[in-house]
Amino acid sequence: MKLVQIEEYGSEDVMHLKEVPTPTPESDEILVKVAAAGINFIDIYQRTGLYQNSLPYNLGLEGAGVIEAVGPLVTDFHVGDRVAWCHIPGSYATHVLTSSRFLVKVPDELDIKQAAAAMLQGLTVHYLTHSTYKVMPGDRCLVHAAAGGVGLLLCQILKKLGAYVIGTVSTREKAQLAKDAGADAIILYTEMDVVKEVKSLTNAKGVNVVYDSVGKDTFEKSLMCLAPRGYLVLFGQSSGPVGAFDPQVLNKNGSLFLTRPSLAYYIADREEYLARASDLFGWLVNKDARLRVEHIYPLSQVAVAHQDLAGRKTTGKLLLIPEC
Repeated sequence: MKLVQIEEYGSEDVMHLKEVPTPTPESDEILVKVAAAGINFIDIYQRTGLYQNSLPYNLGLEGAGVIEAVGPLVTDFHVGDRVAWCHIPGSYATHVLTSSRFLVKVPDELDIKQAAAAMLQGLTVHYLTHSTYKVMPGDRCLVHAAAGGVGLLLCQILKKLGAYVIGTVSTREKAQLAKDAGADAIILYTEMDVVKEVKSLTNAKGVNVVYDSVGKDTFEKSLMCLAPRGYLVLFGQSSGPVGAFDPQVLNKNGSLFLTRPSLAYYIADREEYLARASDLFGWLVNKDARLRVEHIYPLSQVAVAHQDLAGRKTTGKLLLIPEC
């Protein structure tokens, strides 16, 4: 089998495509032949050392494929089952060895590449809108990076829940994508003052929740866009980590809430994981949400994929396809 591994932290050139023996599943283990692996900003954070793991480390956390072999204690999955997953390290690979705990079955009606593209970002959107801040009809929501993979899904699900959605984007092309995904209003942050535009769009009330995956560059503006007792949901840091700040700012700006959630804590329970995945697959099968898979790269082009994502040259989802 082949996998992408790092032995040190750094730029794209620290990633190496390695060939290793294909493992044989034991006990409750399952061997999956990967059909597609998702590419996410968390992979870049792990590659650069912003999020650190024991080295060497095998990159990639989500994907989908077909079960090739099962251990003797496995009873709930079988060879030939189509499965998807997230939070399985080493998903940039031709094969993944894991336990059944992290796998979910893919509905027959859903394309397996769509399942691979949906897992991490789709489950993130689910917990952000249903648990971290439970969105209600009429809520005013601000979505940064609204044309990105999570952003486009967020816009769609927020509209499904009855919210008023404002999206920020960098270009007019991305603005159209966010509008098509359901955003009611678009702020071109390269030309407009985000805070001023939000206040204008909300009759000076501000928004109930800001979904911020950008971090350093947007943090202060996000706080200023909130209505009293509003929520800043900081779930990423594509522009870099937020520095230290005085919590008194939350009081001064209207008794605000700040949270830094992580998907791992919202799918730690198997039943909760399955429930979120079931809702997600239902959205996709019923066309309540549509995924935009913009680029598909062969495994050997993983460095190019990381460059494109980090350079904000892409919209929607990026996938890696293993080479035989």
